[in-house]
Amino acid sequence: MTVDLVKATHEDIDLIHAMQLIAFKPLLEKYQDYDISPGNEPRSRVEERFNHPFTDFYLIKYGADTVGAIRIIHMEDRETCRVSPVFILPEFQSRGIAQQVFTLVEQKYPWAKKWNLDTIKEEAGNCHLYEKIGYVWNGKTEIINERMTIIGYDKIMGE
Repeated sequence: MTVDLVKATHEDIDLIHAMQLIAFKPLLEKYQDYDISPGNEPRSRVEERFNHPFTDFYLIKYGADTVGAIRIIHMEDRETCRVSPVFILPEFQSRGIAQQVFTLVEQKYPWAKKWNLDTIKEEAGNCHLYEKIGYVWNGKTEIINERMTIIGYDKIMGE
């Protein structure tokens, strides 16, 4: 099936918020990171991110289904893009969708020389995905609680 990205509009904020809560619920329950988890954010936080001047949100389409979203932040250096967050609904995970999404966003931002993102160190599948598509741990480590550590990844284009 085809994966596509559709630029989100203000009217999509409720959908993005609802999908985000569903997609991050298993991680919220597992790590109990109630203060920082996208699975515990109010709609107002999603809208605040959506309205950020250097942000683009895309709905992730898998065939006719909307299965997730990705937010791209254009950093001030005008050479770096940050992914925060990206998520796929649980019933559509493990189908290679995320890998295709990253290929598509890199094509949409050909000027980006560097990409970065954060993920949960304990989520080996996520770390494996990012490493498989060229991201490298950048040394960032932030212990959130006794169950969870956030780590940072970078991808330098052309390497």
